[in-house]
Amino acid sequence: MPAYVIVDLQEIIDPEKLNAYRPFGAAAVQKYGGRYLARGGETISLEGGWTSQRIAILEFDTLEQARAWYESPEYVEARKVRDGASQTRIIAVAGVE
Repeated sequence: MPAYVIVDLQEIIDPEKLNAYRPFGAAAVQKYGGRYLARGGETISLEGGWTSQRIAILEFDTLEQARAWYESPEYVEARKVRDGASQTRIIAVAGVE
């Protein structure tokens, strides 16, 4: 069953640091079989006043694969590069069959 990771950058604090993170983050996503479905495109709030400076949605084959990506040595290092660049929330959700 597919799984989706939703990355919500609520506030970008250091754009240069965030830009430095991007190639590391993308490489880890690719290595662990993920793909971007949305990445930083225009957003509109439809309900609840949800505001975000940037949203990314990733797809993995399984929830376990999404967890393996997030906990991987490559992504742990990518997160260190991103540290302090933004206030970020990340969740993973199982898709439907």
